[in-house]
Amino acid sequence: MGKHQYYYHLLTDDLVDSHQQDYQLPDDYSLFPPSRCGKIWAKIVRPLGHLISFVYIHLILHVHLIGKEKLAKVRNQGYFIYGNHTQAFGDVVLPLSIIPAQNYYAIGAQANWGIPILGKLVLPYFGLPIGNDLAQSGKLIKAVSTVIKAGKTVVIYPEAHVWPYYTKIRPFPKTSMHFPVALNAPSFTMTTTYTKPKWGKRPRITVFIDGPFYPATQLSKKQQQEKLHEQIIAAMQKRANCSNYEYCTYKKI
Repeated sequence: MGKHQYYYHLLTDDLVDSHQQDYQLPDDYSLFPPSRCGKIWAKIVRPLGHLISFVYIHLILHVHLIGKEKLAKVRNQGYFIYGNHTQAFGDVVLPLSIIPAQNYYAIGAQANWGIPILGKLVLPYFGLPIGNDLAQSGKLIKAVSTVIKAGKTVVIYPEAHVWPYYTKIRPFPKTSMHFPVALNAPSFTMTTTYTKPKWGKRPRITVFIDGPFYPATQLSKKQQQEKLHEQIIAAMQKRANCSNYEYCTYKKI
């Protein structure tokens, strides 16, 4: 079987079609399960997610994690993790092999909530959907603040769209740094890299954790975002340079 080939116009293109691409949540959706059944299921789905992560990340993908111990520098503190988006399902469960299951939340597009099973039984308990209007955006800001102040972790894939097995870091906006600057919280990078396998065609996957990176509070909010953006993207690009194997190829048209 040959390599999968993708064609793109811009590095910000969405190349992977979803059946629920235009799915939108109703305005009255709840970010944290309010019902009794929801709270019970939340206590079940998180350890279950950790088990699925262990099987998928370690036994199926054979991911090698480097730098996980750096997260101990901010123990009992809320923080953000920025990752490159190169695995459709793997990126959903990867953080569950890195941080405690009860601490994990991820910011994602509302289209993900339209995916059968994942969108109904999993994301309502792990996910924080991006708002489509001011009211929904306000709801997200409040939820992220609540999570960070509770000492938990928010994972962000700032490239927005998944590019399977892509080996470089795609551009993402400085506004991606809004939350750590607004909440004066530390950030880490979680960079997935792909190297030549000893056998077979699938690449060897190594994930590097780097940080913590802190907002430069002596600067203006905008300057803080710019500086943090530079640090985050530089750390990710440095690790991405470890990739030396293209399992999928990408051609600009």
